[in-house]
Amino acid sequence: MERYARYLAPAVQQVLESRKMAFVGGPRQVGKTTMALALLGPDATETHPAYMNWDNPQAAAKLRRAELPPGEQRLIFDEVHKYGRWRNLVKGIYDVEKSQRQIVVTGSARLDYYRKGGDSLANRYRYFRLHPFSLREMNAARRDALDSLLRFGGFPEPLVRQDVVEHRIWQRDRISRVVREDLRDLERVREISLIELLVDLLPARVGSPLSVANLANDLQVDHKTAERWIQILENMYVCFRLSPMGAPRIRAVKKERKLYLWDWSQVDDPGPRFENLVASQLLKYCHFIEDTEGYLMELRFLRDSDRREVDFVVLRKGKPLFAVECKTGEKNVSPSLSYFAERTGIPKFYQVHLGTKHFESGKIILIPFDRFCEELQMP
Repeated sequence: MERYARYLAPAVQQVLESRKMAFVGGPRQVGKTTMALALLGPDATETHPAYMNWDNPQAAAKLRRAELPPGEQRLIFDEVHKYGRWRNLVKGIYDVEKSQRQIVVTGSARLDYYRKGGDSLANRYRYFRLHPFSLREMNAARRDALDSLLRFGGFPEPLVRQDVVEHRIWQRDRISRVVREDLRDLERVREISLIELLVDLLPARVGSPLSVANLANDLQVDHKTAERWIQILENMYVCFRLSPMGAPRIRAVKKERKLYLWDWSQVDDPGPRFENLVASQLLKYCHFIEDTEGYLMELRFLRDSDRREVDFVVLRKGKPLFAVECKTGEKNVSPSLSYFAERTGIPKFYQVHLGTKHFESGKIILIPFDRFCEELQMP
């Protein structure tokens, strides 16, 4: 498969040169290993001695004994978070080797979550979240780029191959490995079949306020268990949830959260699929700024008790920067945008769509999605 230069590579390179470790988390098969190997050299593969994968028993045994390959300045520790004492192991290696080695730790789960407890790794690393491909990253100049993203998702393998049958097989195998392998390694969960059912139920709930009570009823488990399972899937980069933004003068809802998938191609309905793609691109934008510039970024949505809604609001340090409404076709401006534009301090409201129409009226901008990505310089 063709190797692409990923958007996070320069930032990771800079951190390594500052003698800190770089932790890179993200969904399974999003390209973490490929990006890390590229840091070893243009032709580096999984057989490179500096690449040590915990899923490889020989590499795991060497890591436990801190037997590192001689002469290798840069090391890649892949999936090492599956080891119960990985924090102390990595800390010990770093403290001894930091003057001579540069260390990248990658994993298909939230490394910030699975580092809790034990010895602190504070001030020894920077954490980055690698996202699927976005419109600008894959090459927005291609006329079919957005269609390809919508159809095949942003994960490298199906996006590059663009084969419908292979895409279905890839989706099935990826989810199976996440639930049956990663889940087994990281969490104490017995009801694997029920979590597989939960994963099957989530695509139909994308873009709507998520009722955990209804999910619990469908799964025939209690509310607390269903909530815990969803949180596990969030930690393993299967899905993510957005909270509402409370604002004065609009009677905003404050408890309901909306759910989206990291692989938006799992969503069948074109409207929610496009909304999920936009959510993913905006989350990537927020995470990139947070991980590289240090600002506290949030992605939320607006919804009041009369069911008026704007799909997304991007905040920096608690202050809204702009809001985004999604429409698949070229339509008139949503009444909700006008309503919230008058009653909130959000400076800009974008309505993004898949057509070509573009105009501005006060705080409201109707804009094609590809042009929106270019205007914001999204990664």
